[in-house]
This record gives sequence, C-alpha cells and structure tokens, in this order.
Amino acid sequence: MESVDAQSDLQSGYATPDSEILYGRQTQLGVMNFGTPRRRFADVPALIRSYAHVKGAAASANLTLGVLDSTRAQGIQDAVSEILAGRHDQQFPTALVLGGGGTTSNMNVNEVIANRASQLAGTDVHPNDHVNASQSTNDTYPTAMALTVLDLSAPVVAAVENLIAALERKATEFAEVRRLGRTCLQDAVTLTVGQTHQGQATGLKRGVTSLQEALKELTAVPLGATVLGTGIGAPEGYSELAVAELARTTGLPLTVNDDFFDALAHLDTYAAVASTVARIATLMAKIAADFRLLSSGPGGGLAELTLPAVQAGSSIMPGKINPAIPEFVMQLSYRIRGASHTVESAVAAGELELNVMEPVIVDALIDMFDDLTGAAAVFTERCVNGLEWNGQRLESNADEGYDKWVALAAEDGYDAAAAQVRSSRAAKTREV
Repeated sequence: MESVDAQSDLQSGYATPDSEILYGRQTQLGVMNFGTPRRRFADVPALIRSYAHVKGAAASANLTLGVLDSTRAQGIQDAVSEILAGRHDQQFPTALVLGGGGTTSNMNVNEVIANRASQLAGTDVHPNDHVNASQSTNDTYPTAMALTVLDLSAPVVAAVENLIAALERKATEFAEVRRLGRTCLQDAVTLTVGQTHQGQATGLKRGVTSLQEALKELTAVPLGATVLGTGIGAPEGYSELAVAELARTTGLPLTVNDDFFDALAHLDTYAAVASTVARIATLMAKIAADFRLLSSGPGGGLAELTLPAVQAGSSIMPGKINPAIPEFVMQLSYRIRGASHTVESAVAAGELELNVMEPVIVDALIDMFDDLTGAAAVFTERCVNGLEWNGQRLESNADEGYDKWVALAAEDGYDAAAAQVRSSRAAKTREV
C-alpha cells in the first residue's frame, strides 16, 4: 500500500487525472485505505443527490454573502445539476462505511464538484476553498445523511401502507366470518375474521405513525454548524440562507436545528427511526407467524386459514405446500432487528462533541429500509391478497368457543359453569 508522509502530499493532486475521472487525491486515498467495500458511496444514489443538494445550497448562500464570486458559484451549481441528474454516480468509488467521520465522503463530493465546475466555468475551483466554503464535514455529512434517510424512507412507508390496505380489505371481505380465538394456544371465545384483520391493520398504522413522527425530527438540519457546532468559518446569516435554499431545492420542510452542539453530538433520532422500523417488522413477523400457525395442516393442523400456494413445499413429498411467504417475512424481521441494534450501538458510541459513527448508521438504515419494503411488498402481493378463510376446521373449531360458558358463568357463577364445562368435555370424550 502506498504511504503518505506529509500533509502537503495529502492535500495535493486535485487536478483531474484524466477526462474520465473527476475525483482527486483524497478520494484515491479513501479507496486505498478502506479496502473493497460491501457497499460503495456510488451504490447509494440518494446519498449522492443529498450531498449535491447540500453543496448547491452552500454555494448559493456563499454567493449571496460574497464568499464566492458569480463565476465559481455558477460552475458549482452547474456541476451539482449534473450530479443530481445522475451523470456522475460512478465518480464516488469510496466505501460507504469508513473511518474519519465521513470526511472522505465529503471530500469525494468536493473533488468531483470542483473538478467538474472548473471545466464548466473555465476557471480554477478548489474543493476546499470554494466547494467546501463555510462548511465542515461535521455539518454537511449529518445534513446529507438526514436528507438521505428522509428520501429512502418514502418507499418503506408506502409499502407498509399498502399492506395495511390489504389487511383492511380482508377485514371487509370476511367481516362476518366467525373464528375461534385462543389464549395460551388454548380455546377461548369466538371473534370475527374481520376483527382479527382490522386489529392487525391498526397495529401497523400505529407503527407507521410513529415512524413518520421520528422522521419529522430529521427535518431540523445542522447545516452551518461547521466544526463541533461552533459555526466557525461561516459568515453571519449563512446557515439560514443555506437551509432555506436547501428546503427550496429538495421540496422538504427543512429548518435550522436550534442547537448545533446537540445535533452533532447526539444521534438518538436515528435510533428512534431504527427502533420504529424494527417495531413494524416485529409486528409483521407476528402476523406472519399467526398466519403460519392458523394454516397448519391441512390434514393434521388447525387448517382454518388457506394461504396462497406460491411454490412447491417439498422436493420429495408431492403436493405439499409450505407457508413460504410468512417464513420469508419472519426471517427479514430478524435481520431488521439486528440492524437496529447496529444503529443503537453506533448512536451510543458518540464521544464528546461529535459522533463519527454516522456512516454505519446510514448503511444499517439502508438495509433496514430495503428489507422492510421488500417484506411488506411480498407479504401484500403474494400472501395477504390471496388469503382465504374457508379451512377444513374453521366452523367446527369456532363451535368449541367458550362464549356460552362465559355467559353461563355470569348467570350461575364461575364454579357452576366450570362443572358444566367438565361434564360437557367428558361427554364428548365418551362419544369419541
């Protein structure tokens, strides 16, 4: 591995190496230092776009405040527009998860924009002096990170809401169908299938509402905090101008975070997002497990619920059908909960004035969002939409409910009703 002996060497090499490569020395060092990643910066276009929005907003504020001249500011904006259009995604080869608190990622963006802006503006645009003016990795990375999480969360919410709608449709379809409820896996009283599905939908709605509330906190961004929240190096009024421009270009209701020192030191909001995603996944897994149990059999199990037959259930037993989709949902929930623990650990690892574990938080949340979106979509399309409550034992099992015994206990007392239950059970045993 190439060694670097001096800070001057670290800061050299900003000129474009050739017509195809726009990144510079700091990006090259990042590629060298962090090996072959599982996920690269280039693999997360949402983060690239979010960072480009941040740099564009910064250039606009810096132009207004006289930090940048109009030629360089326009060059930066033109380069940002190209990045937003997806023209330079492969110019971000660094690992997503890396050491240094995101500095490599920030410099990767600075270098690409600087080199492309220099080409477009016909004048020198420096990655630090111009593209990174009035900024630090300390404030740009968490701002881009928040925008990315907000962007990537939209499909998650949509997928879970589709699942909720599917469950509500089933609640309507089977509104009057009786089924036997159970406590401790033993017979209890009857309820309707509609009540069962509506309860499942209500639980998931609660999870979506909690997720949206957690995400809302991310709209207060720390752009302008610069180093540690001090605002050093940024002119008066920069933060307000930059965040207003960022809100305009992203279409998000962004505001300036009211405590920069808190924003950079404490990332507990991301733990709230992660735990809420895990909570939704856990509830989905519980619903999936219930479907799996209620469909057991069909000859030797409960056999009250019929799941769609999506594939063969055995390579040796002809005609066997397994609850493959519920089992898929359950397994993804385990992985989601593991990733949530990663986020919690990273949030807890923040030291003193800055939490530098942001990259692994982004990485884990991407995995969680992908898994929950996939689980909800497949659960909806390949399972819930095709559920049928016409199993072999649905009605006969419902007849075993304790409804009449509860009513009897209310009239004659618990002990008298219990004696009647025992007598009835004994008679049935003799009959069998």
